[in-house]
Amino acid sequence: MNLRGLVSVSGKPGLFKLIGQNKSGFILETLDEQKNKIVVNISTAKMASLEDITVFGESGDLKLSDIFEQIKASKNIPDPKSADGKTLREFFSDVAPDHDEERVYSSDIKKIISWYNTISVLPLFTEAAPEPLAEGAGAPALSEAVKKPEPVAKEKPKATKAAGKSTTRLSQKSK
Repeated sequence: MNLRGLVSVSGKPGLFKLIGQNKSGFILETLDEQKNKIVVNISTAKMASLEDITVFGESGDLKLSDIFEQIKASKNIPDPKSADGKTLREFFSDVAPDHDEERVYSSDIKKIISWYNTISVLPLFTEAAPEPLAEGAGAPALSEAVKKPEPVAKEKPKATKAAGKSTTRLSQKSK
């Protein structure tokens, strides 16, 4: 499954597709039928790429894409809106048996299942995962794109007159 370009934004429900960047932030598109576009300011919102999200595990962190694969193989996926915490926890123990039960909350499980339900109907769900980008090669990853752009060198302003005086120097002639 291809999770590249899908992001979660703090304070905004649902998932978004990263479609571009402008001066003020990232341009995102909702994954529903409406395809609404929003601009998210880099300095005020926190974005997380689904490709980079991990879940706390007992022996190490578990990749979200691996958990999605396990959910895909599962038969009975509970409804995150109507299922209680115990049902969600039992289901998640089946699909991610190595998760840390103390640090992974029911709200996290609910969010993961709702994300799965959102992306399972998309065409990218059946696409193969792209190869990870090597450092310094290919298109920048989301974490690189979040970095502030480097300043661009500006041309020096031309001399102007200020308060009746010229700012250009005149050479003095020797007498």
